[in-house]
Amino acid sequence: MVKTSLLPPSSTHDSHRLIAILGAGAIGQLMYHKLTVCSPTPEVDDVMFIGRDKQTRQQKLDFINDKQQCHKALATILGTEDNRLAQVELLLVCVKAYQVELALIPLLTKLSPQCHIVLLHNGLGPHFSVAAALAKHQGLTLGTTSQAALKQNQWQVKHSGFGVTQLGHFSGPLMPTALKMRLNNLHSDHQPIEWHQPVLPVLWQKLAINAVINPLTALNQCANGQLAATQYQAQIAAIIGELVQVAQCDGINLDKAALSARVYQVIALTSANFSSMYQDVAHGRPTEIHEINGYICQQAKAHQLDVPQNQALLERVLRLSKPNNINSTSLK
Repeated sequence: MVKTSLLPPSSTHDSHRLIAILGAGAIGQLMYHKLTVCSPTPEVDDVMFIGRDKQTRQQKLDFINDKQQCHKALATILGTEDNRLAQVELLLVCVKAYQVELALIPLLTKLSPQCHIVLLHNGLGPHFSVAAALAKHQGLTLGTTSQAALKQNQWQVKHSGFGVTQLGHFSGPLMPTALKMRLNNLHSDHQPIEWHQPVLPVLWQKLAINAVINPLTALNQCANGQLAATQYQAQIAAIIGELVQVAQCDGINLDKAALSARVYQVIALTSANFSSMYQDVAHGRPTEIHEINGYICQQAKAHQLDVPQNQALLERVLRLSKPNNINSTSLK
């Protein structure tokens, strides 16, 4: 059974805990602003990014909220040789799924042995290698968010969609209550933050949404809403059916009808959006296909199952995602 809980508002007593964010993309910057703009003590510099350079620097950021109000901030980007890395108590990892191991694992020895790690990315897979690499006192929480942000430029993001952030413990020590309370600032603007135990069923549900919307929009060069058309129904049903079967072999029981309804609900709610995979392909960037449909194929192989729809999507997106296969000017 999945247990869900909401935490009460955080107190100022718990606010002075150093939180770092690895990954300054749209979601990383959104997390930063929600943890600072909505902080009970916004003057305290207790949320920082971790950069790729050795030296620490300051960076001006702009955040446009849903009311079109602009908040300006001067963020600290910790260098990889900054001693303050050892003071980080909570690290939010907001890089792309295929970047997680390369970006995070070399940092682990520089972090506190008690630092708690939170993975926030599309797809599944990196959690296995991260859990294996953590020190025995470093806990791992997995999560997903349906909040949306759009990068106007490298250091300006706009809050472009409401949603829920779902988190749950995966391995190692549990996240201390004080840090959970600190994360409650993600609950601002009536954006729910939920804690689930076990967490994997929630992530498999999100995987189903991504396994349908991401590759199909990338391959058909369309907005999410176009997937509601009759021509996609059989393919969507097959993708979900294969995923449900693989998940069951992994010990995750999903209701196919409820999952299908949720996928179509998200298609409707995000009808005007272009998926992250569509945008990655359009710009000639790597995609997260290995951690989405590829993860389904990987687990299916382990259970000696055939998943022809997901396998075909994996292969087609890998061919499509070579640079310049889609002209970047087609991105709307």
